[in-house]
Amino acid sequence: MLFSQDRNQMRQFFFDSWQKHNQGQPLEPLETLIAAVIQQHPEYHRLLDDREACLTRDYLPENGETNPFLHLGMHIAIQEQLATGRPAGIIEIHDTLRRQLQSEHEAEHAMMDCLAEMMWRAQRDQAPPDEDDYLRCLRRKCR
Repeated sequence: MLFSQDRNQMRQFFFDSWQKHNQGQPLEPLETLIAAVIQQHPEYHRLLDDREACLTRDYLPENGETNPFLHLGMHIAIQEQLATGRPAGIIEIHDTLRRQLQSEHEAEHAMMDCLAEMMWRAQRDQAPPDEDDYLRCLRRKCR
């Protein structure tokens, strides 16, 4: 359900995964991944404990807001890329950034700008994401 076109359903999956984690309930593999990413972001814990206030809320960059669900989802997307080794070269780039930044988590943060840019362009151009541009952007961060 995480990759639904329905924003509220997707967010609900985050809320449910976090609640199950906090209650010590068994988690499915994707729920475990989500809970682990949320654990790395204590700034979002209160938000995820207040489902009613946050389920339908808009997070607008023009108001200086970061969308926590987008941020967490990008961590998950990058971790999935690393797990599958796609696009080719992503693991080496991540390893380089991890060494440079001395943190796996910060390496993912560094990669997010390129991921967001690739997705924005694909949406704008109504085209598939351009993995070559994505990799070029990531390689520039390794310098």
